[in-house]
Amino acid sequence: MRRSAITAVFAILGLVLTGCGLGSGPLGKIDVSKDDVPKVTFKKDFSVEKTEALVVKEGKGDKVKKGDSIKVNYIALNGRTAKEFDNSFENERPMSLTLVEDGVLPGFYKGLVGQRIGSRVLVAVPPADGVEKLGSLDGLDLKKTDTMVFLFDIVSTVPAAASGEAQKAPANLPSIVFDKDKQPSGFKATKTSDKKLSKTQSAVVIKGDGPKIKAGQAVTAHYVGQKYPDGEVFDESWTSAPRQFAVGAGQLIACWDDELVGQTIGSRVIVACTAEDAYGKNAKAEGRPDGALIFVIDLLDAI
Repeated sequence: MRRSAITAVFAILGLVLTGCGLGSGPLGKIDVSKDDVPKVTFKKDFSVEKTEALVVKEGKGDKVKKGDSIKVNYIALNGRTAKEFDNSFENERPMSLTLVEDGVLPGFYKGLVGQRIGSRVLVAVPPADGVEKLGSLDGLDLKKTDTMVFLFDIVSTVPAAASGEAQKAPANLPSIVFDKDKQPSGFKATKTSDKKLSKTQSAVVIKGDGPKIKAGQAVTAHYVGQKYPDGEVFDESWTSAPRQFAVGAGQLIACWDDELVGQTIGSRVIVACTAEDAYGKNAKAEGRPDGALIFVIDLLDAI
């Protein structure tokens, strides 16, 4: 599902008004240009001992809270080499981040919680809050001793759940079960629900009013996955953070690619998958859930 090198960094766990330095402290040694695609420059072998954050342009939006999901543009640089290793300003593909302590690198959490939407922020991340937490550094030209430097443009928040007009769920599919926080937690078979799936199918139970998802877009979503009709819950995101994945790009199980392209952002969708359209006949041998599966998916954002 990786779109670029920095996607792996996010998955594992402000533009200045002048072109000169940003003041005192470690981040005062960094220059940011006024270009539409900003340039971040500093001398090689830049490092910090703790995460440092500097607001170079404060936004007027709400403050980002713990647990919020936000959409950011970013430039990522290696402090040792002073070279970029990713830049979403150039490719116009922002990234979604959910600011929970076990969901992102500690440096992102420390540097971005409390900032305002619309702000542009420099964050320098020492090894202990950054590269040391990464499993693999393949393709990133990073060492475990490197400081990373990020310029973040905090674009917006991402909704926490589906929102829109409720739709009647089809009688032939199991009913969604909710937890005490009114979040989907699984499915329960009913007298009218199909005992076995004859075909892959989907149903919209909340109709969002956002744009339609296009093939290849990166979608941020909450979901619960369960063996059909009401067996084991084998995966879910609600107890951690929303996930981001490319839809319609051949990177997901076929039923997700087929049933989610064309759905509108803000929607809650049930997707019931035959074994063939899920993980296939070799699923169990590959350590994946086998047989027919059913998901409830909240489509929160797409970029």
